[in-house]
Amino acid sequence: MKIFFSCLLVIFALTGCSTHPVDPQITMKPPAYVEQIPPKQHQSVVVNPGSIFGQGENPLFSDLKAMNPNDIVTVVISEVTNQSSSGSKSISEENSDSLGAGLNTNTGGSKTLSKVTDTFNKYGSIGFEAGSTNSYTGSGSNTRNESFSTTISARIIKILNNGNYFIEGSRELLINGEKQIIQISGVIRPYDIDQTNTINSKYIADAKISYKTEGEIDRATTKPWGSKFVEAIWPF
Repeated sequence: MKIFFSCLLVIFALTGCSTHPVDPQITMKPPAYVEQIPPKQHQSVVVNPGSIFGQGENPLFSDLKAMNPNDIVTVVISEVTNQSSSGSKSISEENSDSLGAGLNTNTGGSKTLSKVTDTFNKYGSIGFEAGSTNSYTGSGSNTRNESFSTTISARIIKILNNGNYFIEGSRELLINGEKQIIQISGVIRPYDIDQTNTINSKYIADAKISYKTEGEIDRATTKPWGSKFVEAIWPF
């Protein structure tokens, strides 16, 4: 039984320390909300003779901004992050100790013995001296610049009570076996949408932007779960 569990442990260790490449895939099936929304029924339009504003689904004068659930709005993602920090520290400490000793005579002793002890202390001083000096100087700096720019279309999921829109959008690209996934969500104000039905990502409140890749590059730069587990429990 012990041999069986030992072999099983070795198999799990080897499995965790290796990766099984799986080619990324993209499904072309429509999202669930597209299947849930019923198709629009064609309605005949009553012509109003003499009207200069036009009739039907595409009148001459209309607002092209997204304003209803499931309407599409274009989001221009332009995020730039600059971070710089520096620090320095200096410590200096100095200590010195001195301990001396010699021969002493009691008060009232003979003069001859006192001369002997004085001569001995003069030429044969017994003492201990120690000193130490500690100093430390350290400095460091860190600079990091990141930028991410792209354009993605999102749809209005919900219109809040104050008139703001909650939007959500995603995009998947499969290029030469590398899958790129971009996701975004957040709350926007309708009057931040410009005349071309576009809004900048800096106007999105509670914005969540995700960008990740799947494929050979991602597998090459990601540690297997077995290695992560061993590093998590390894005490040294």
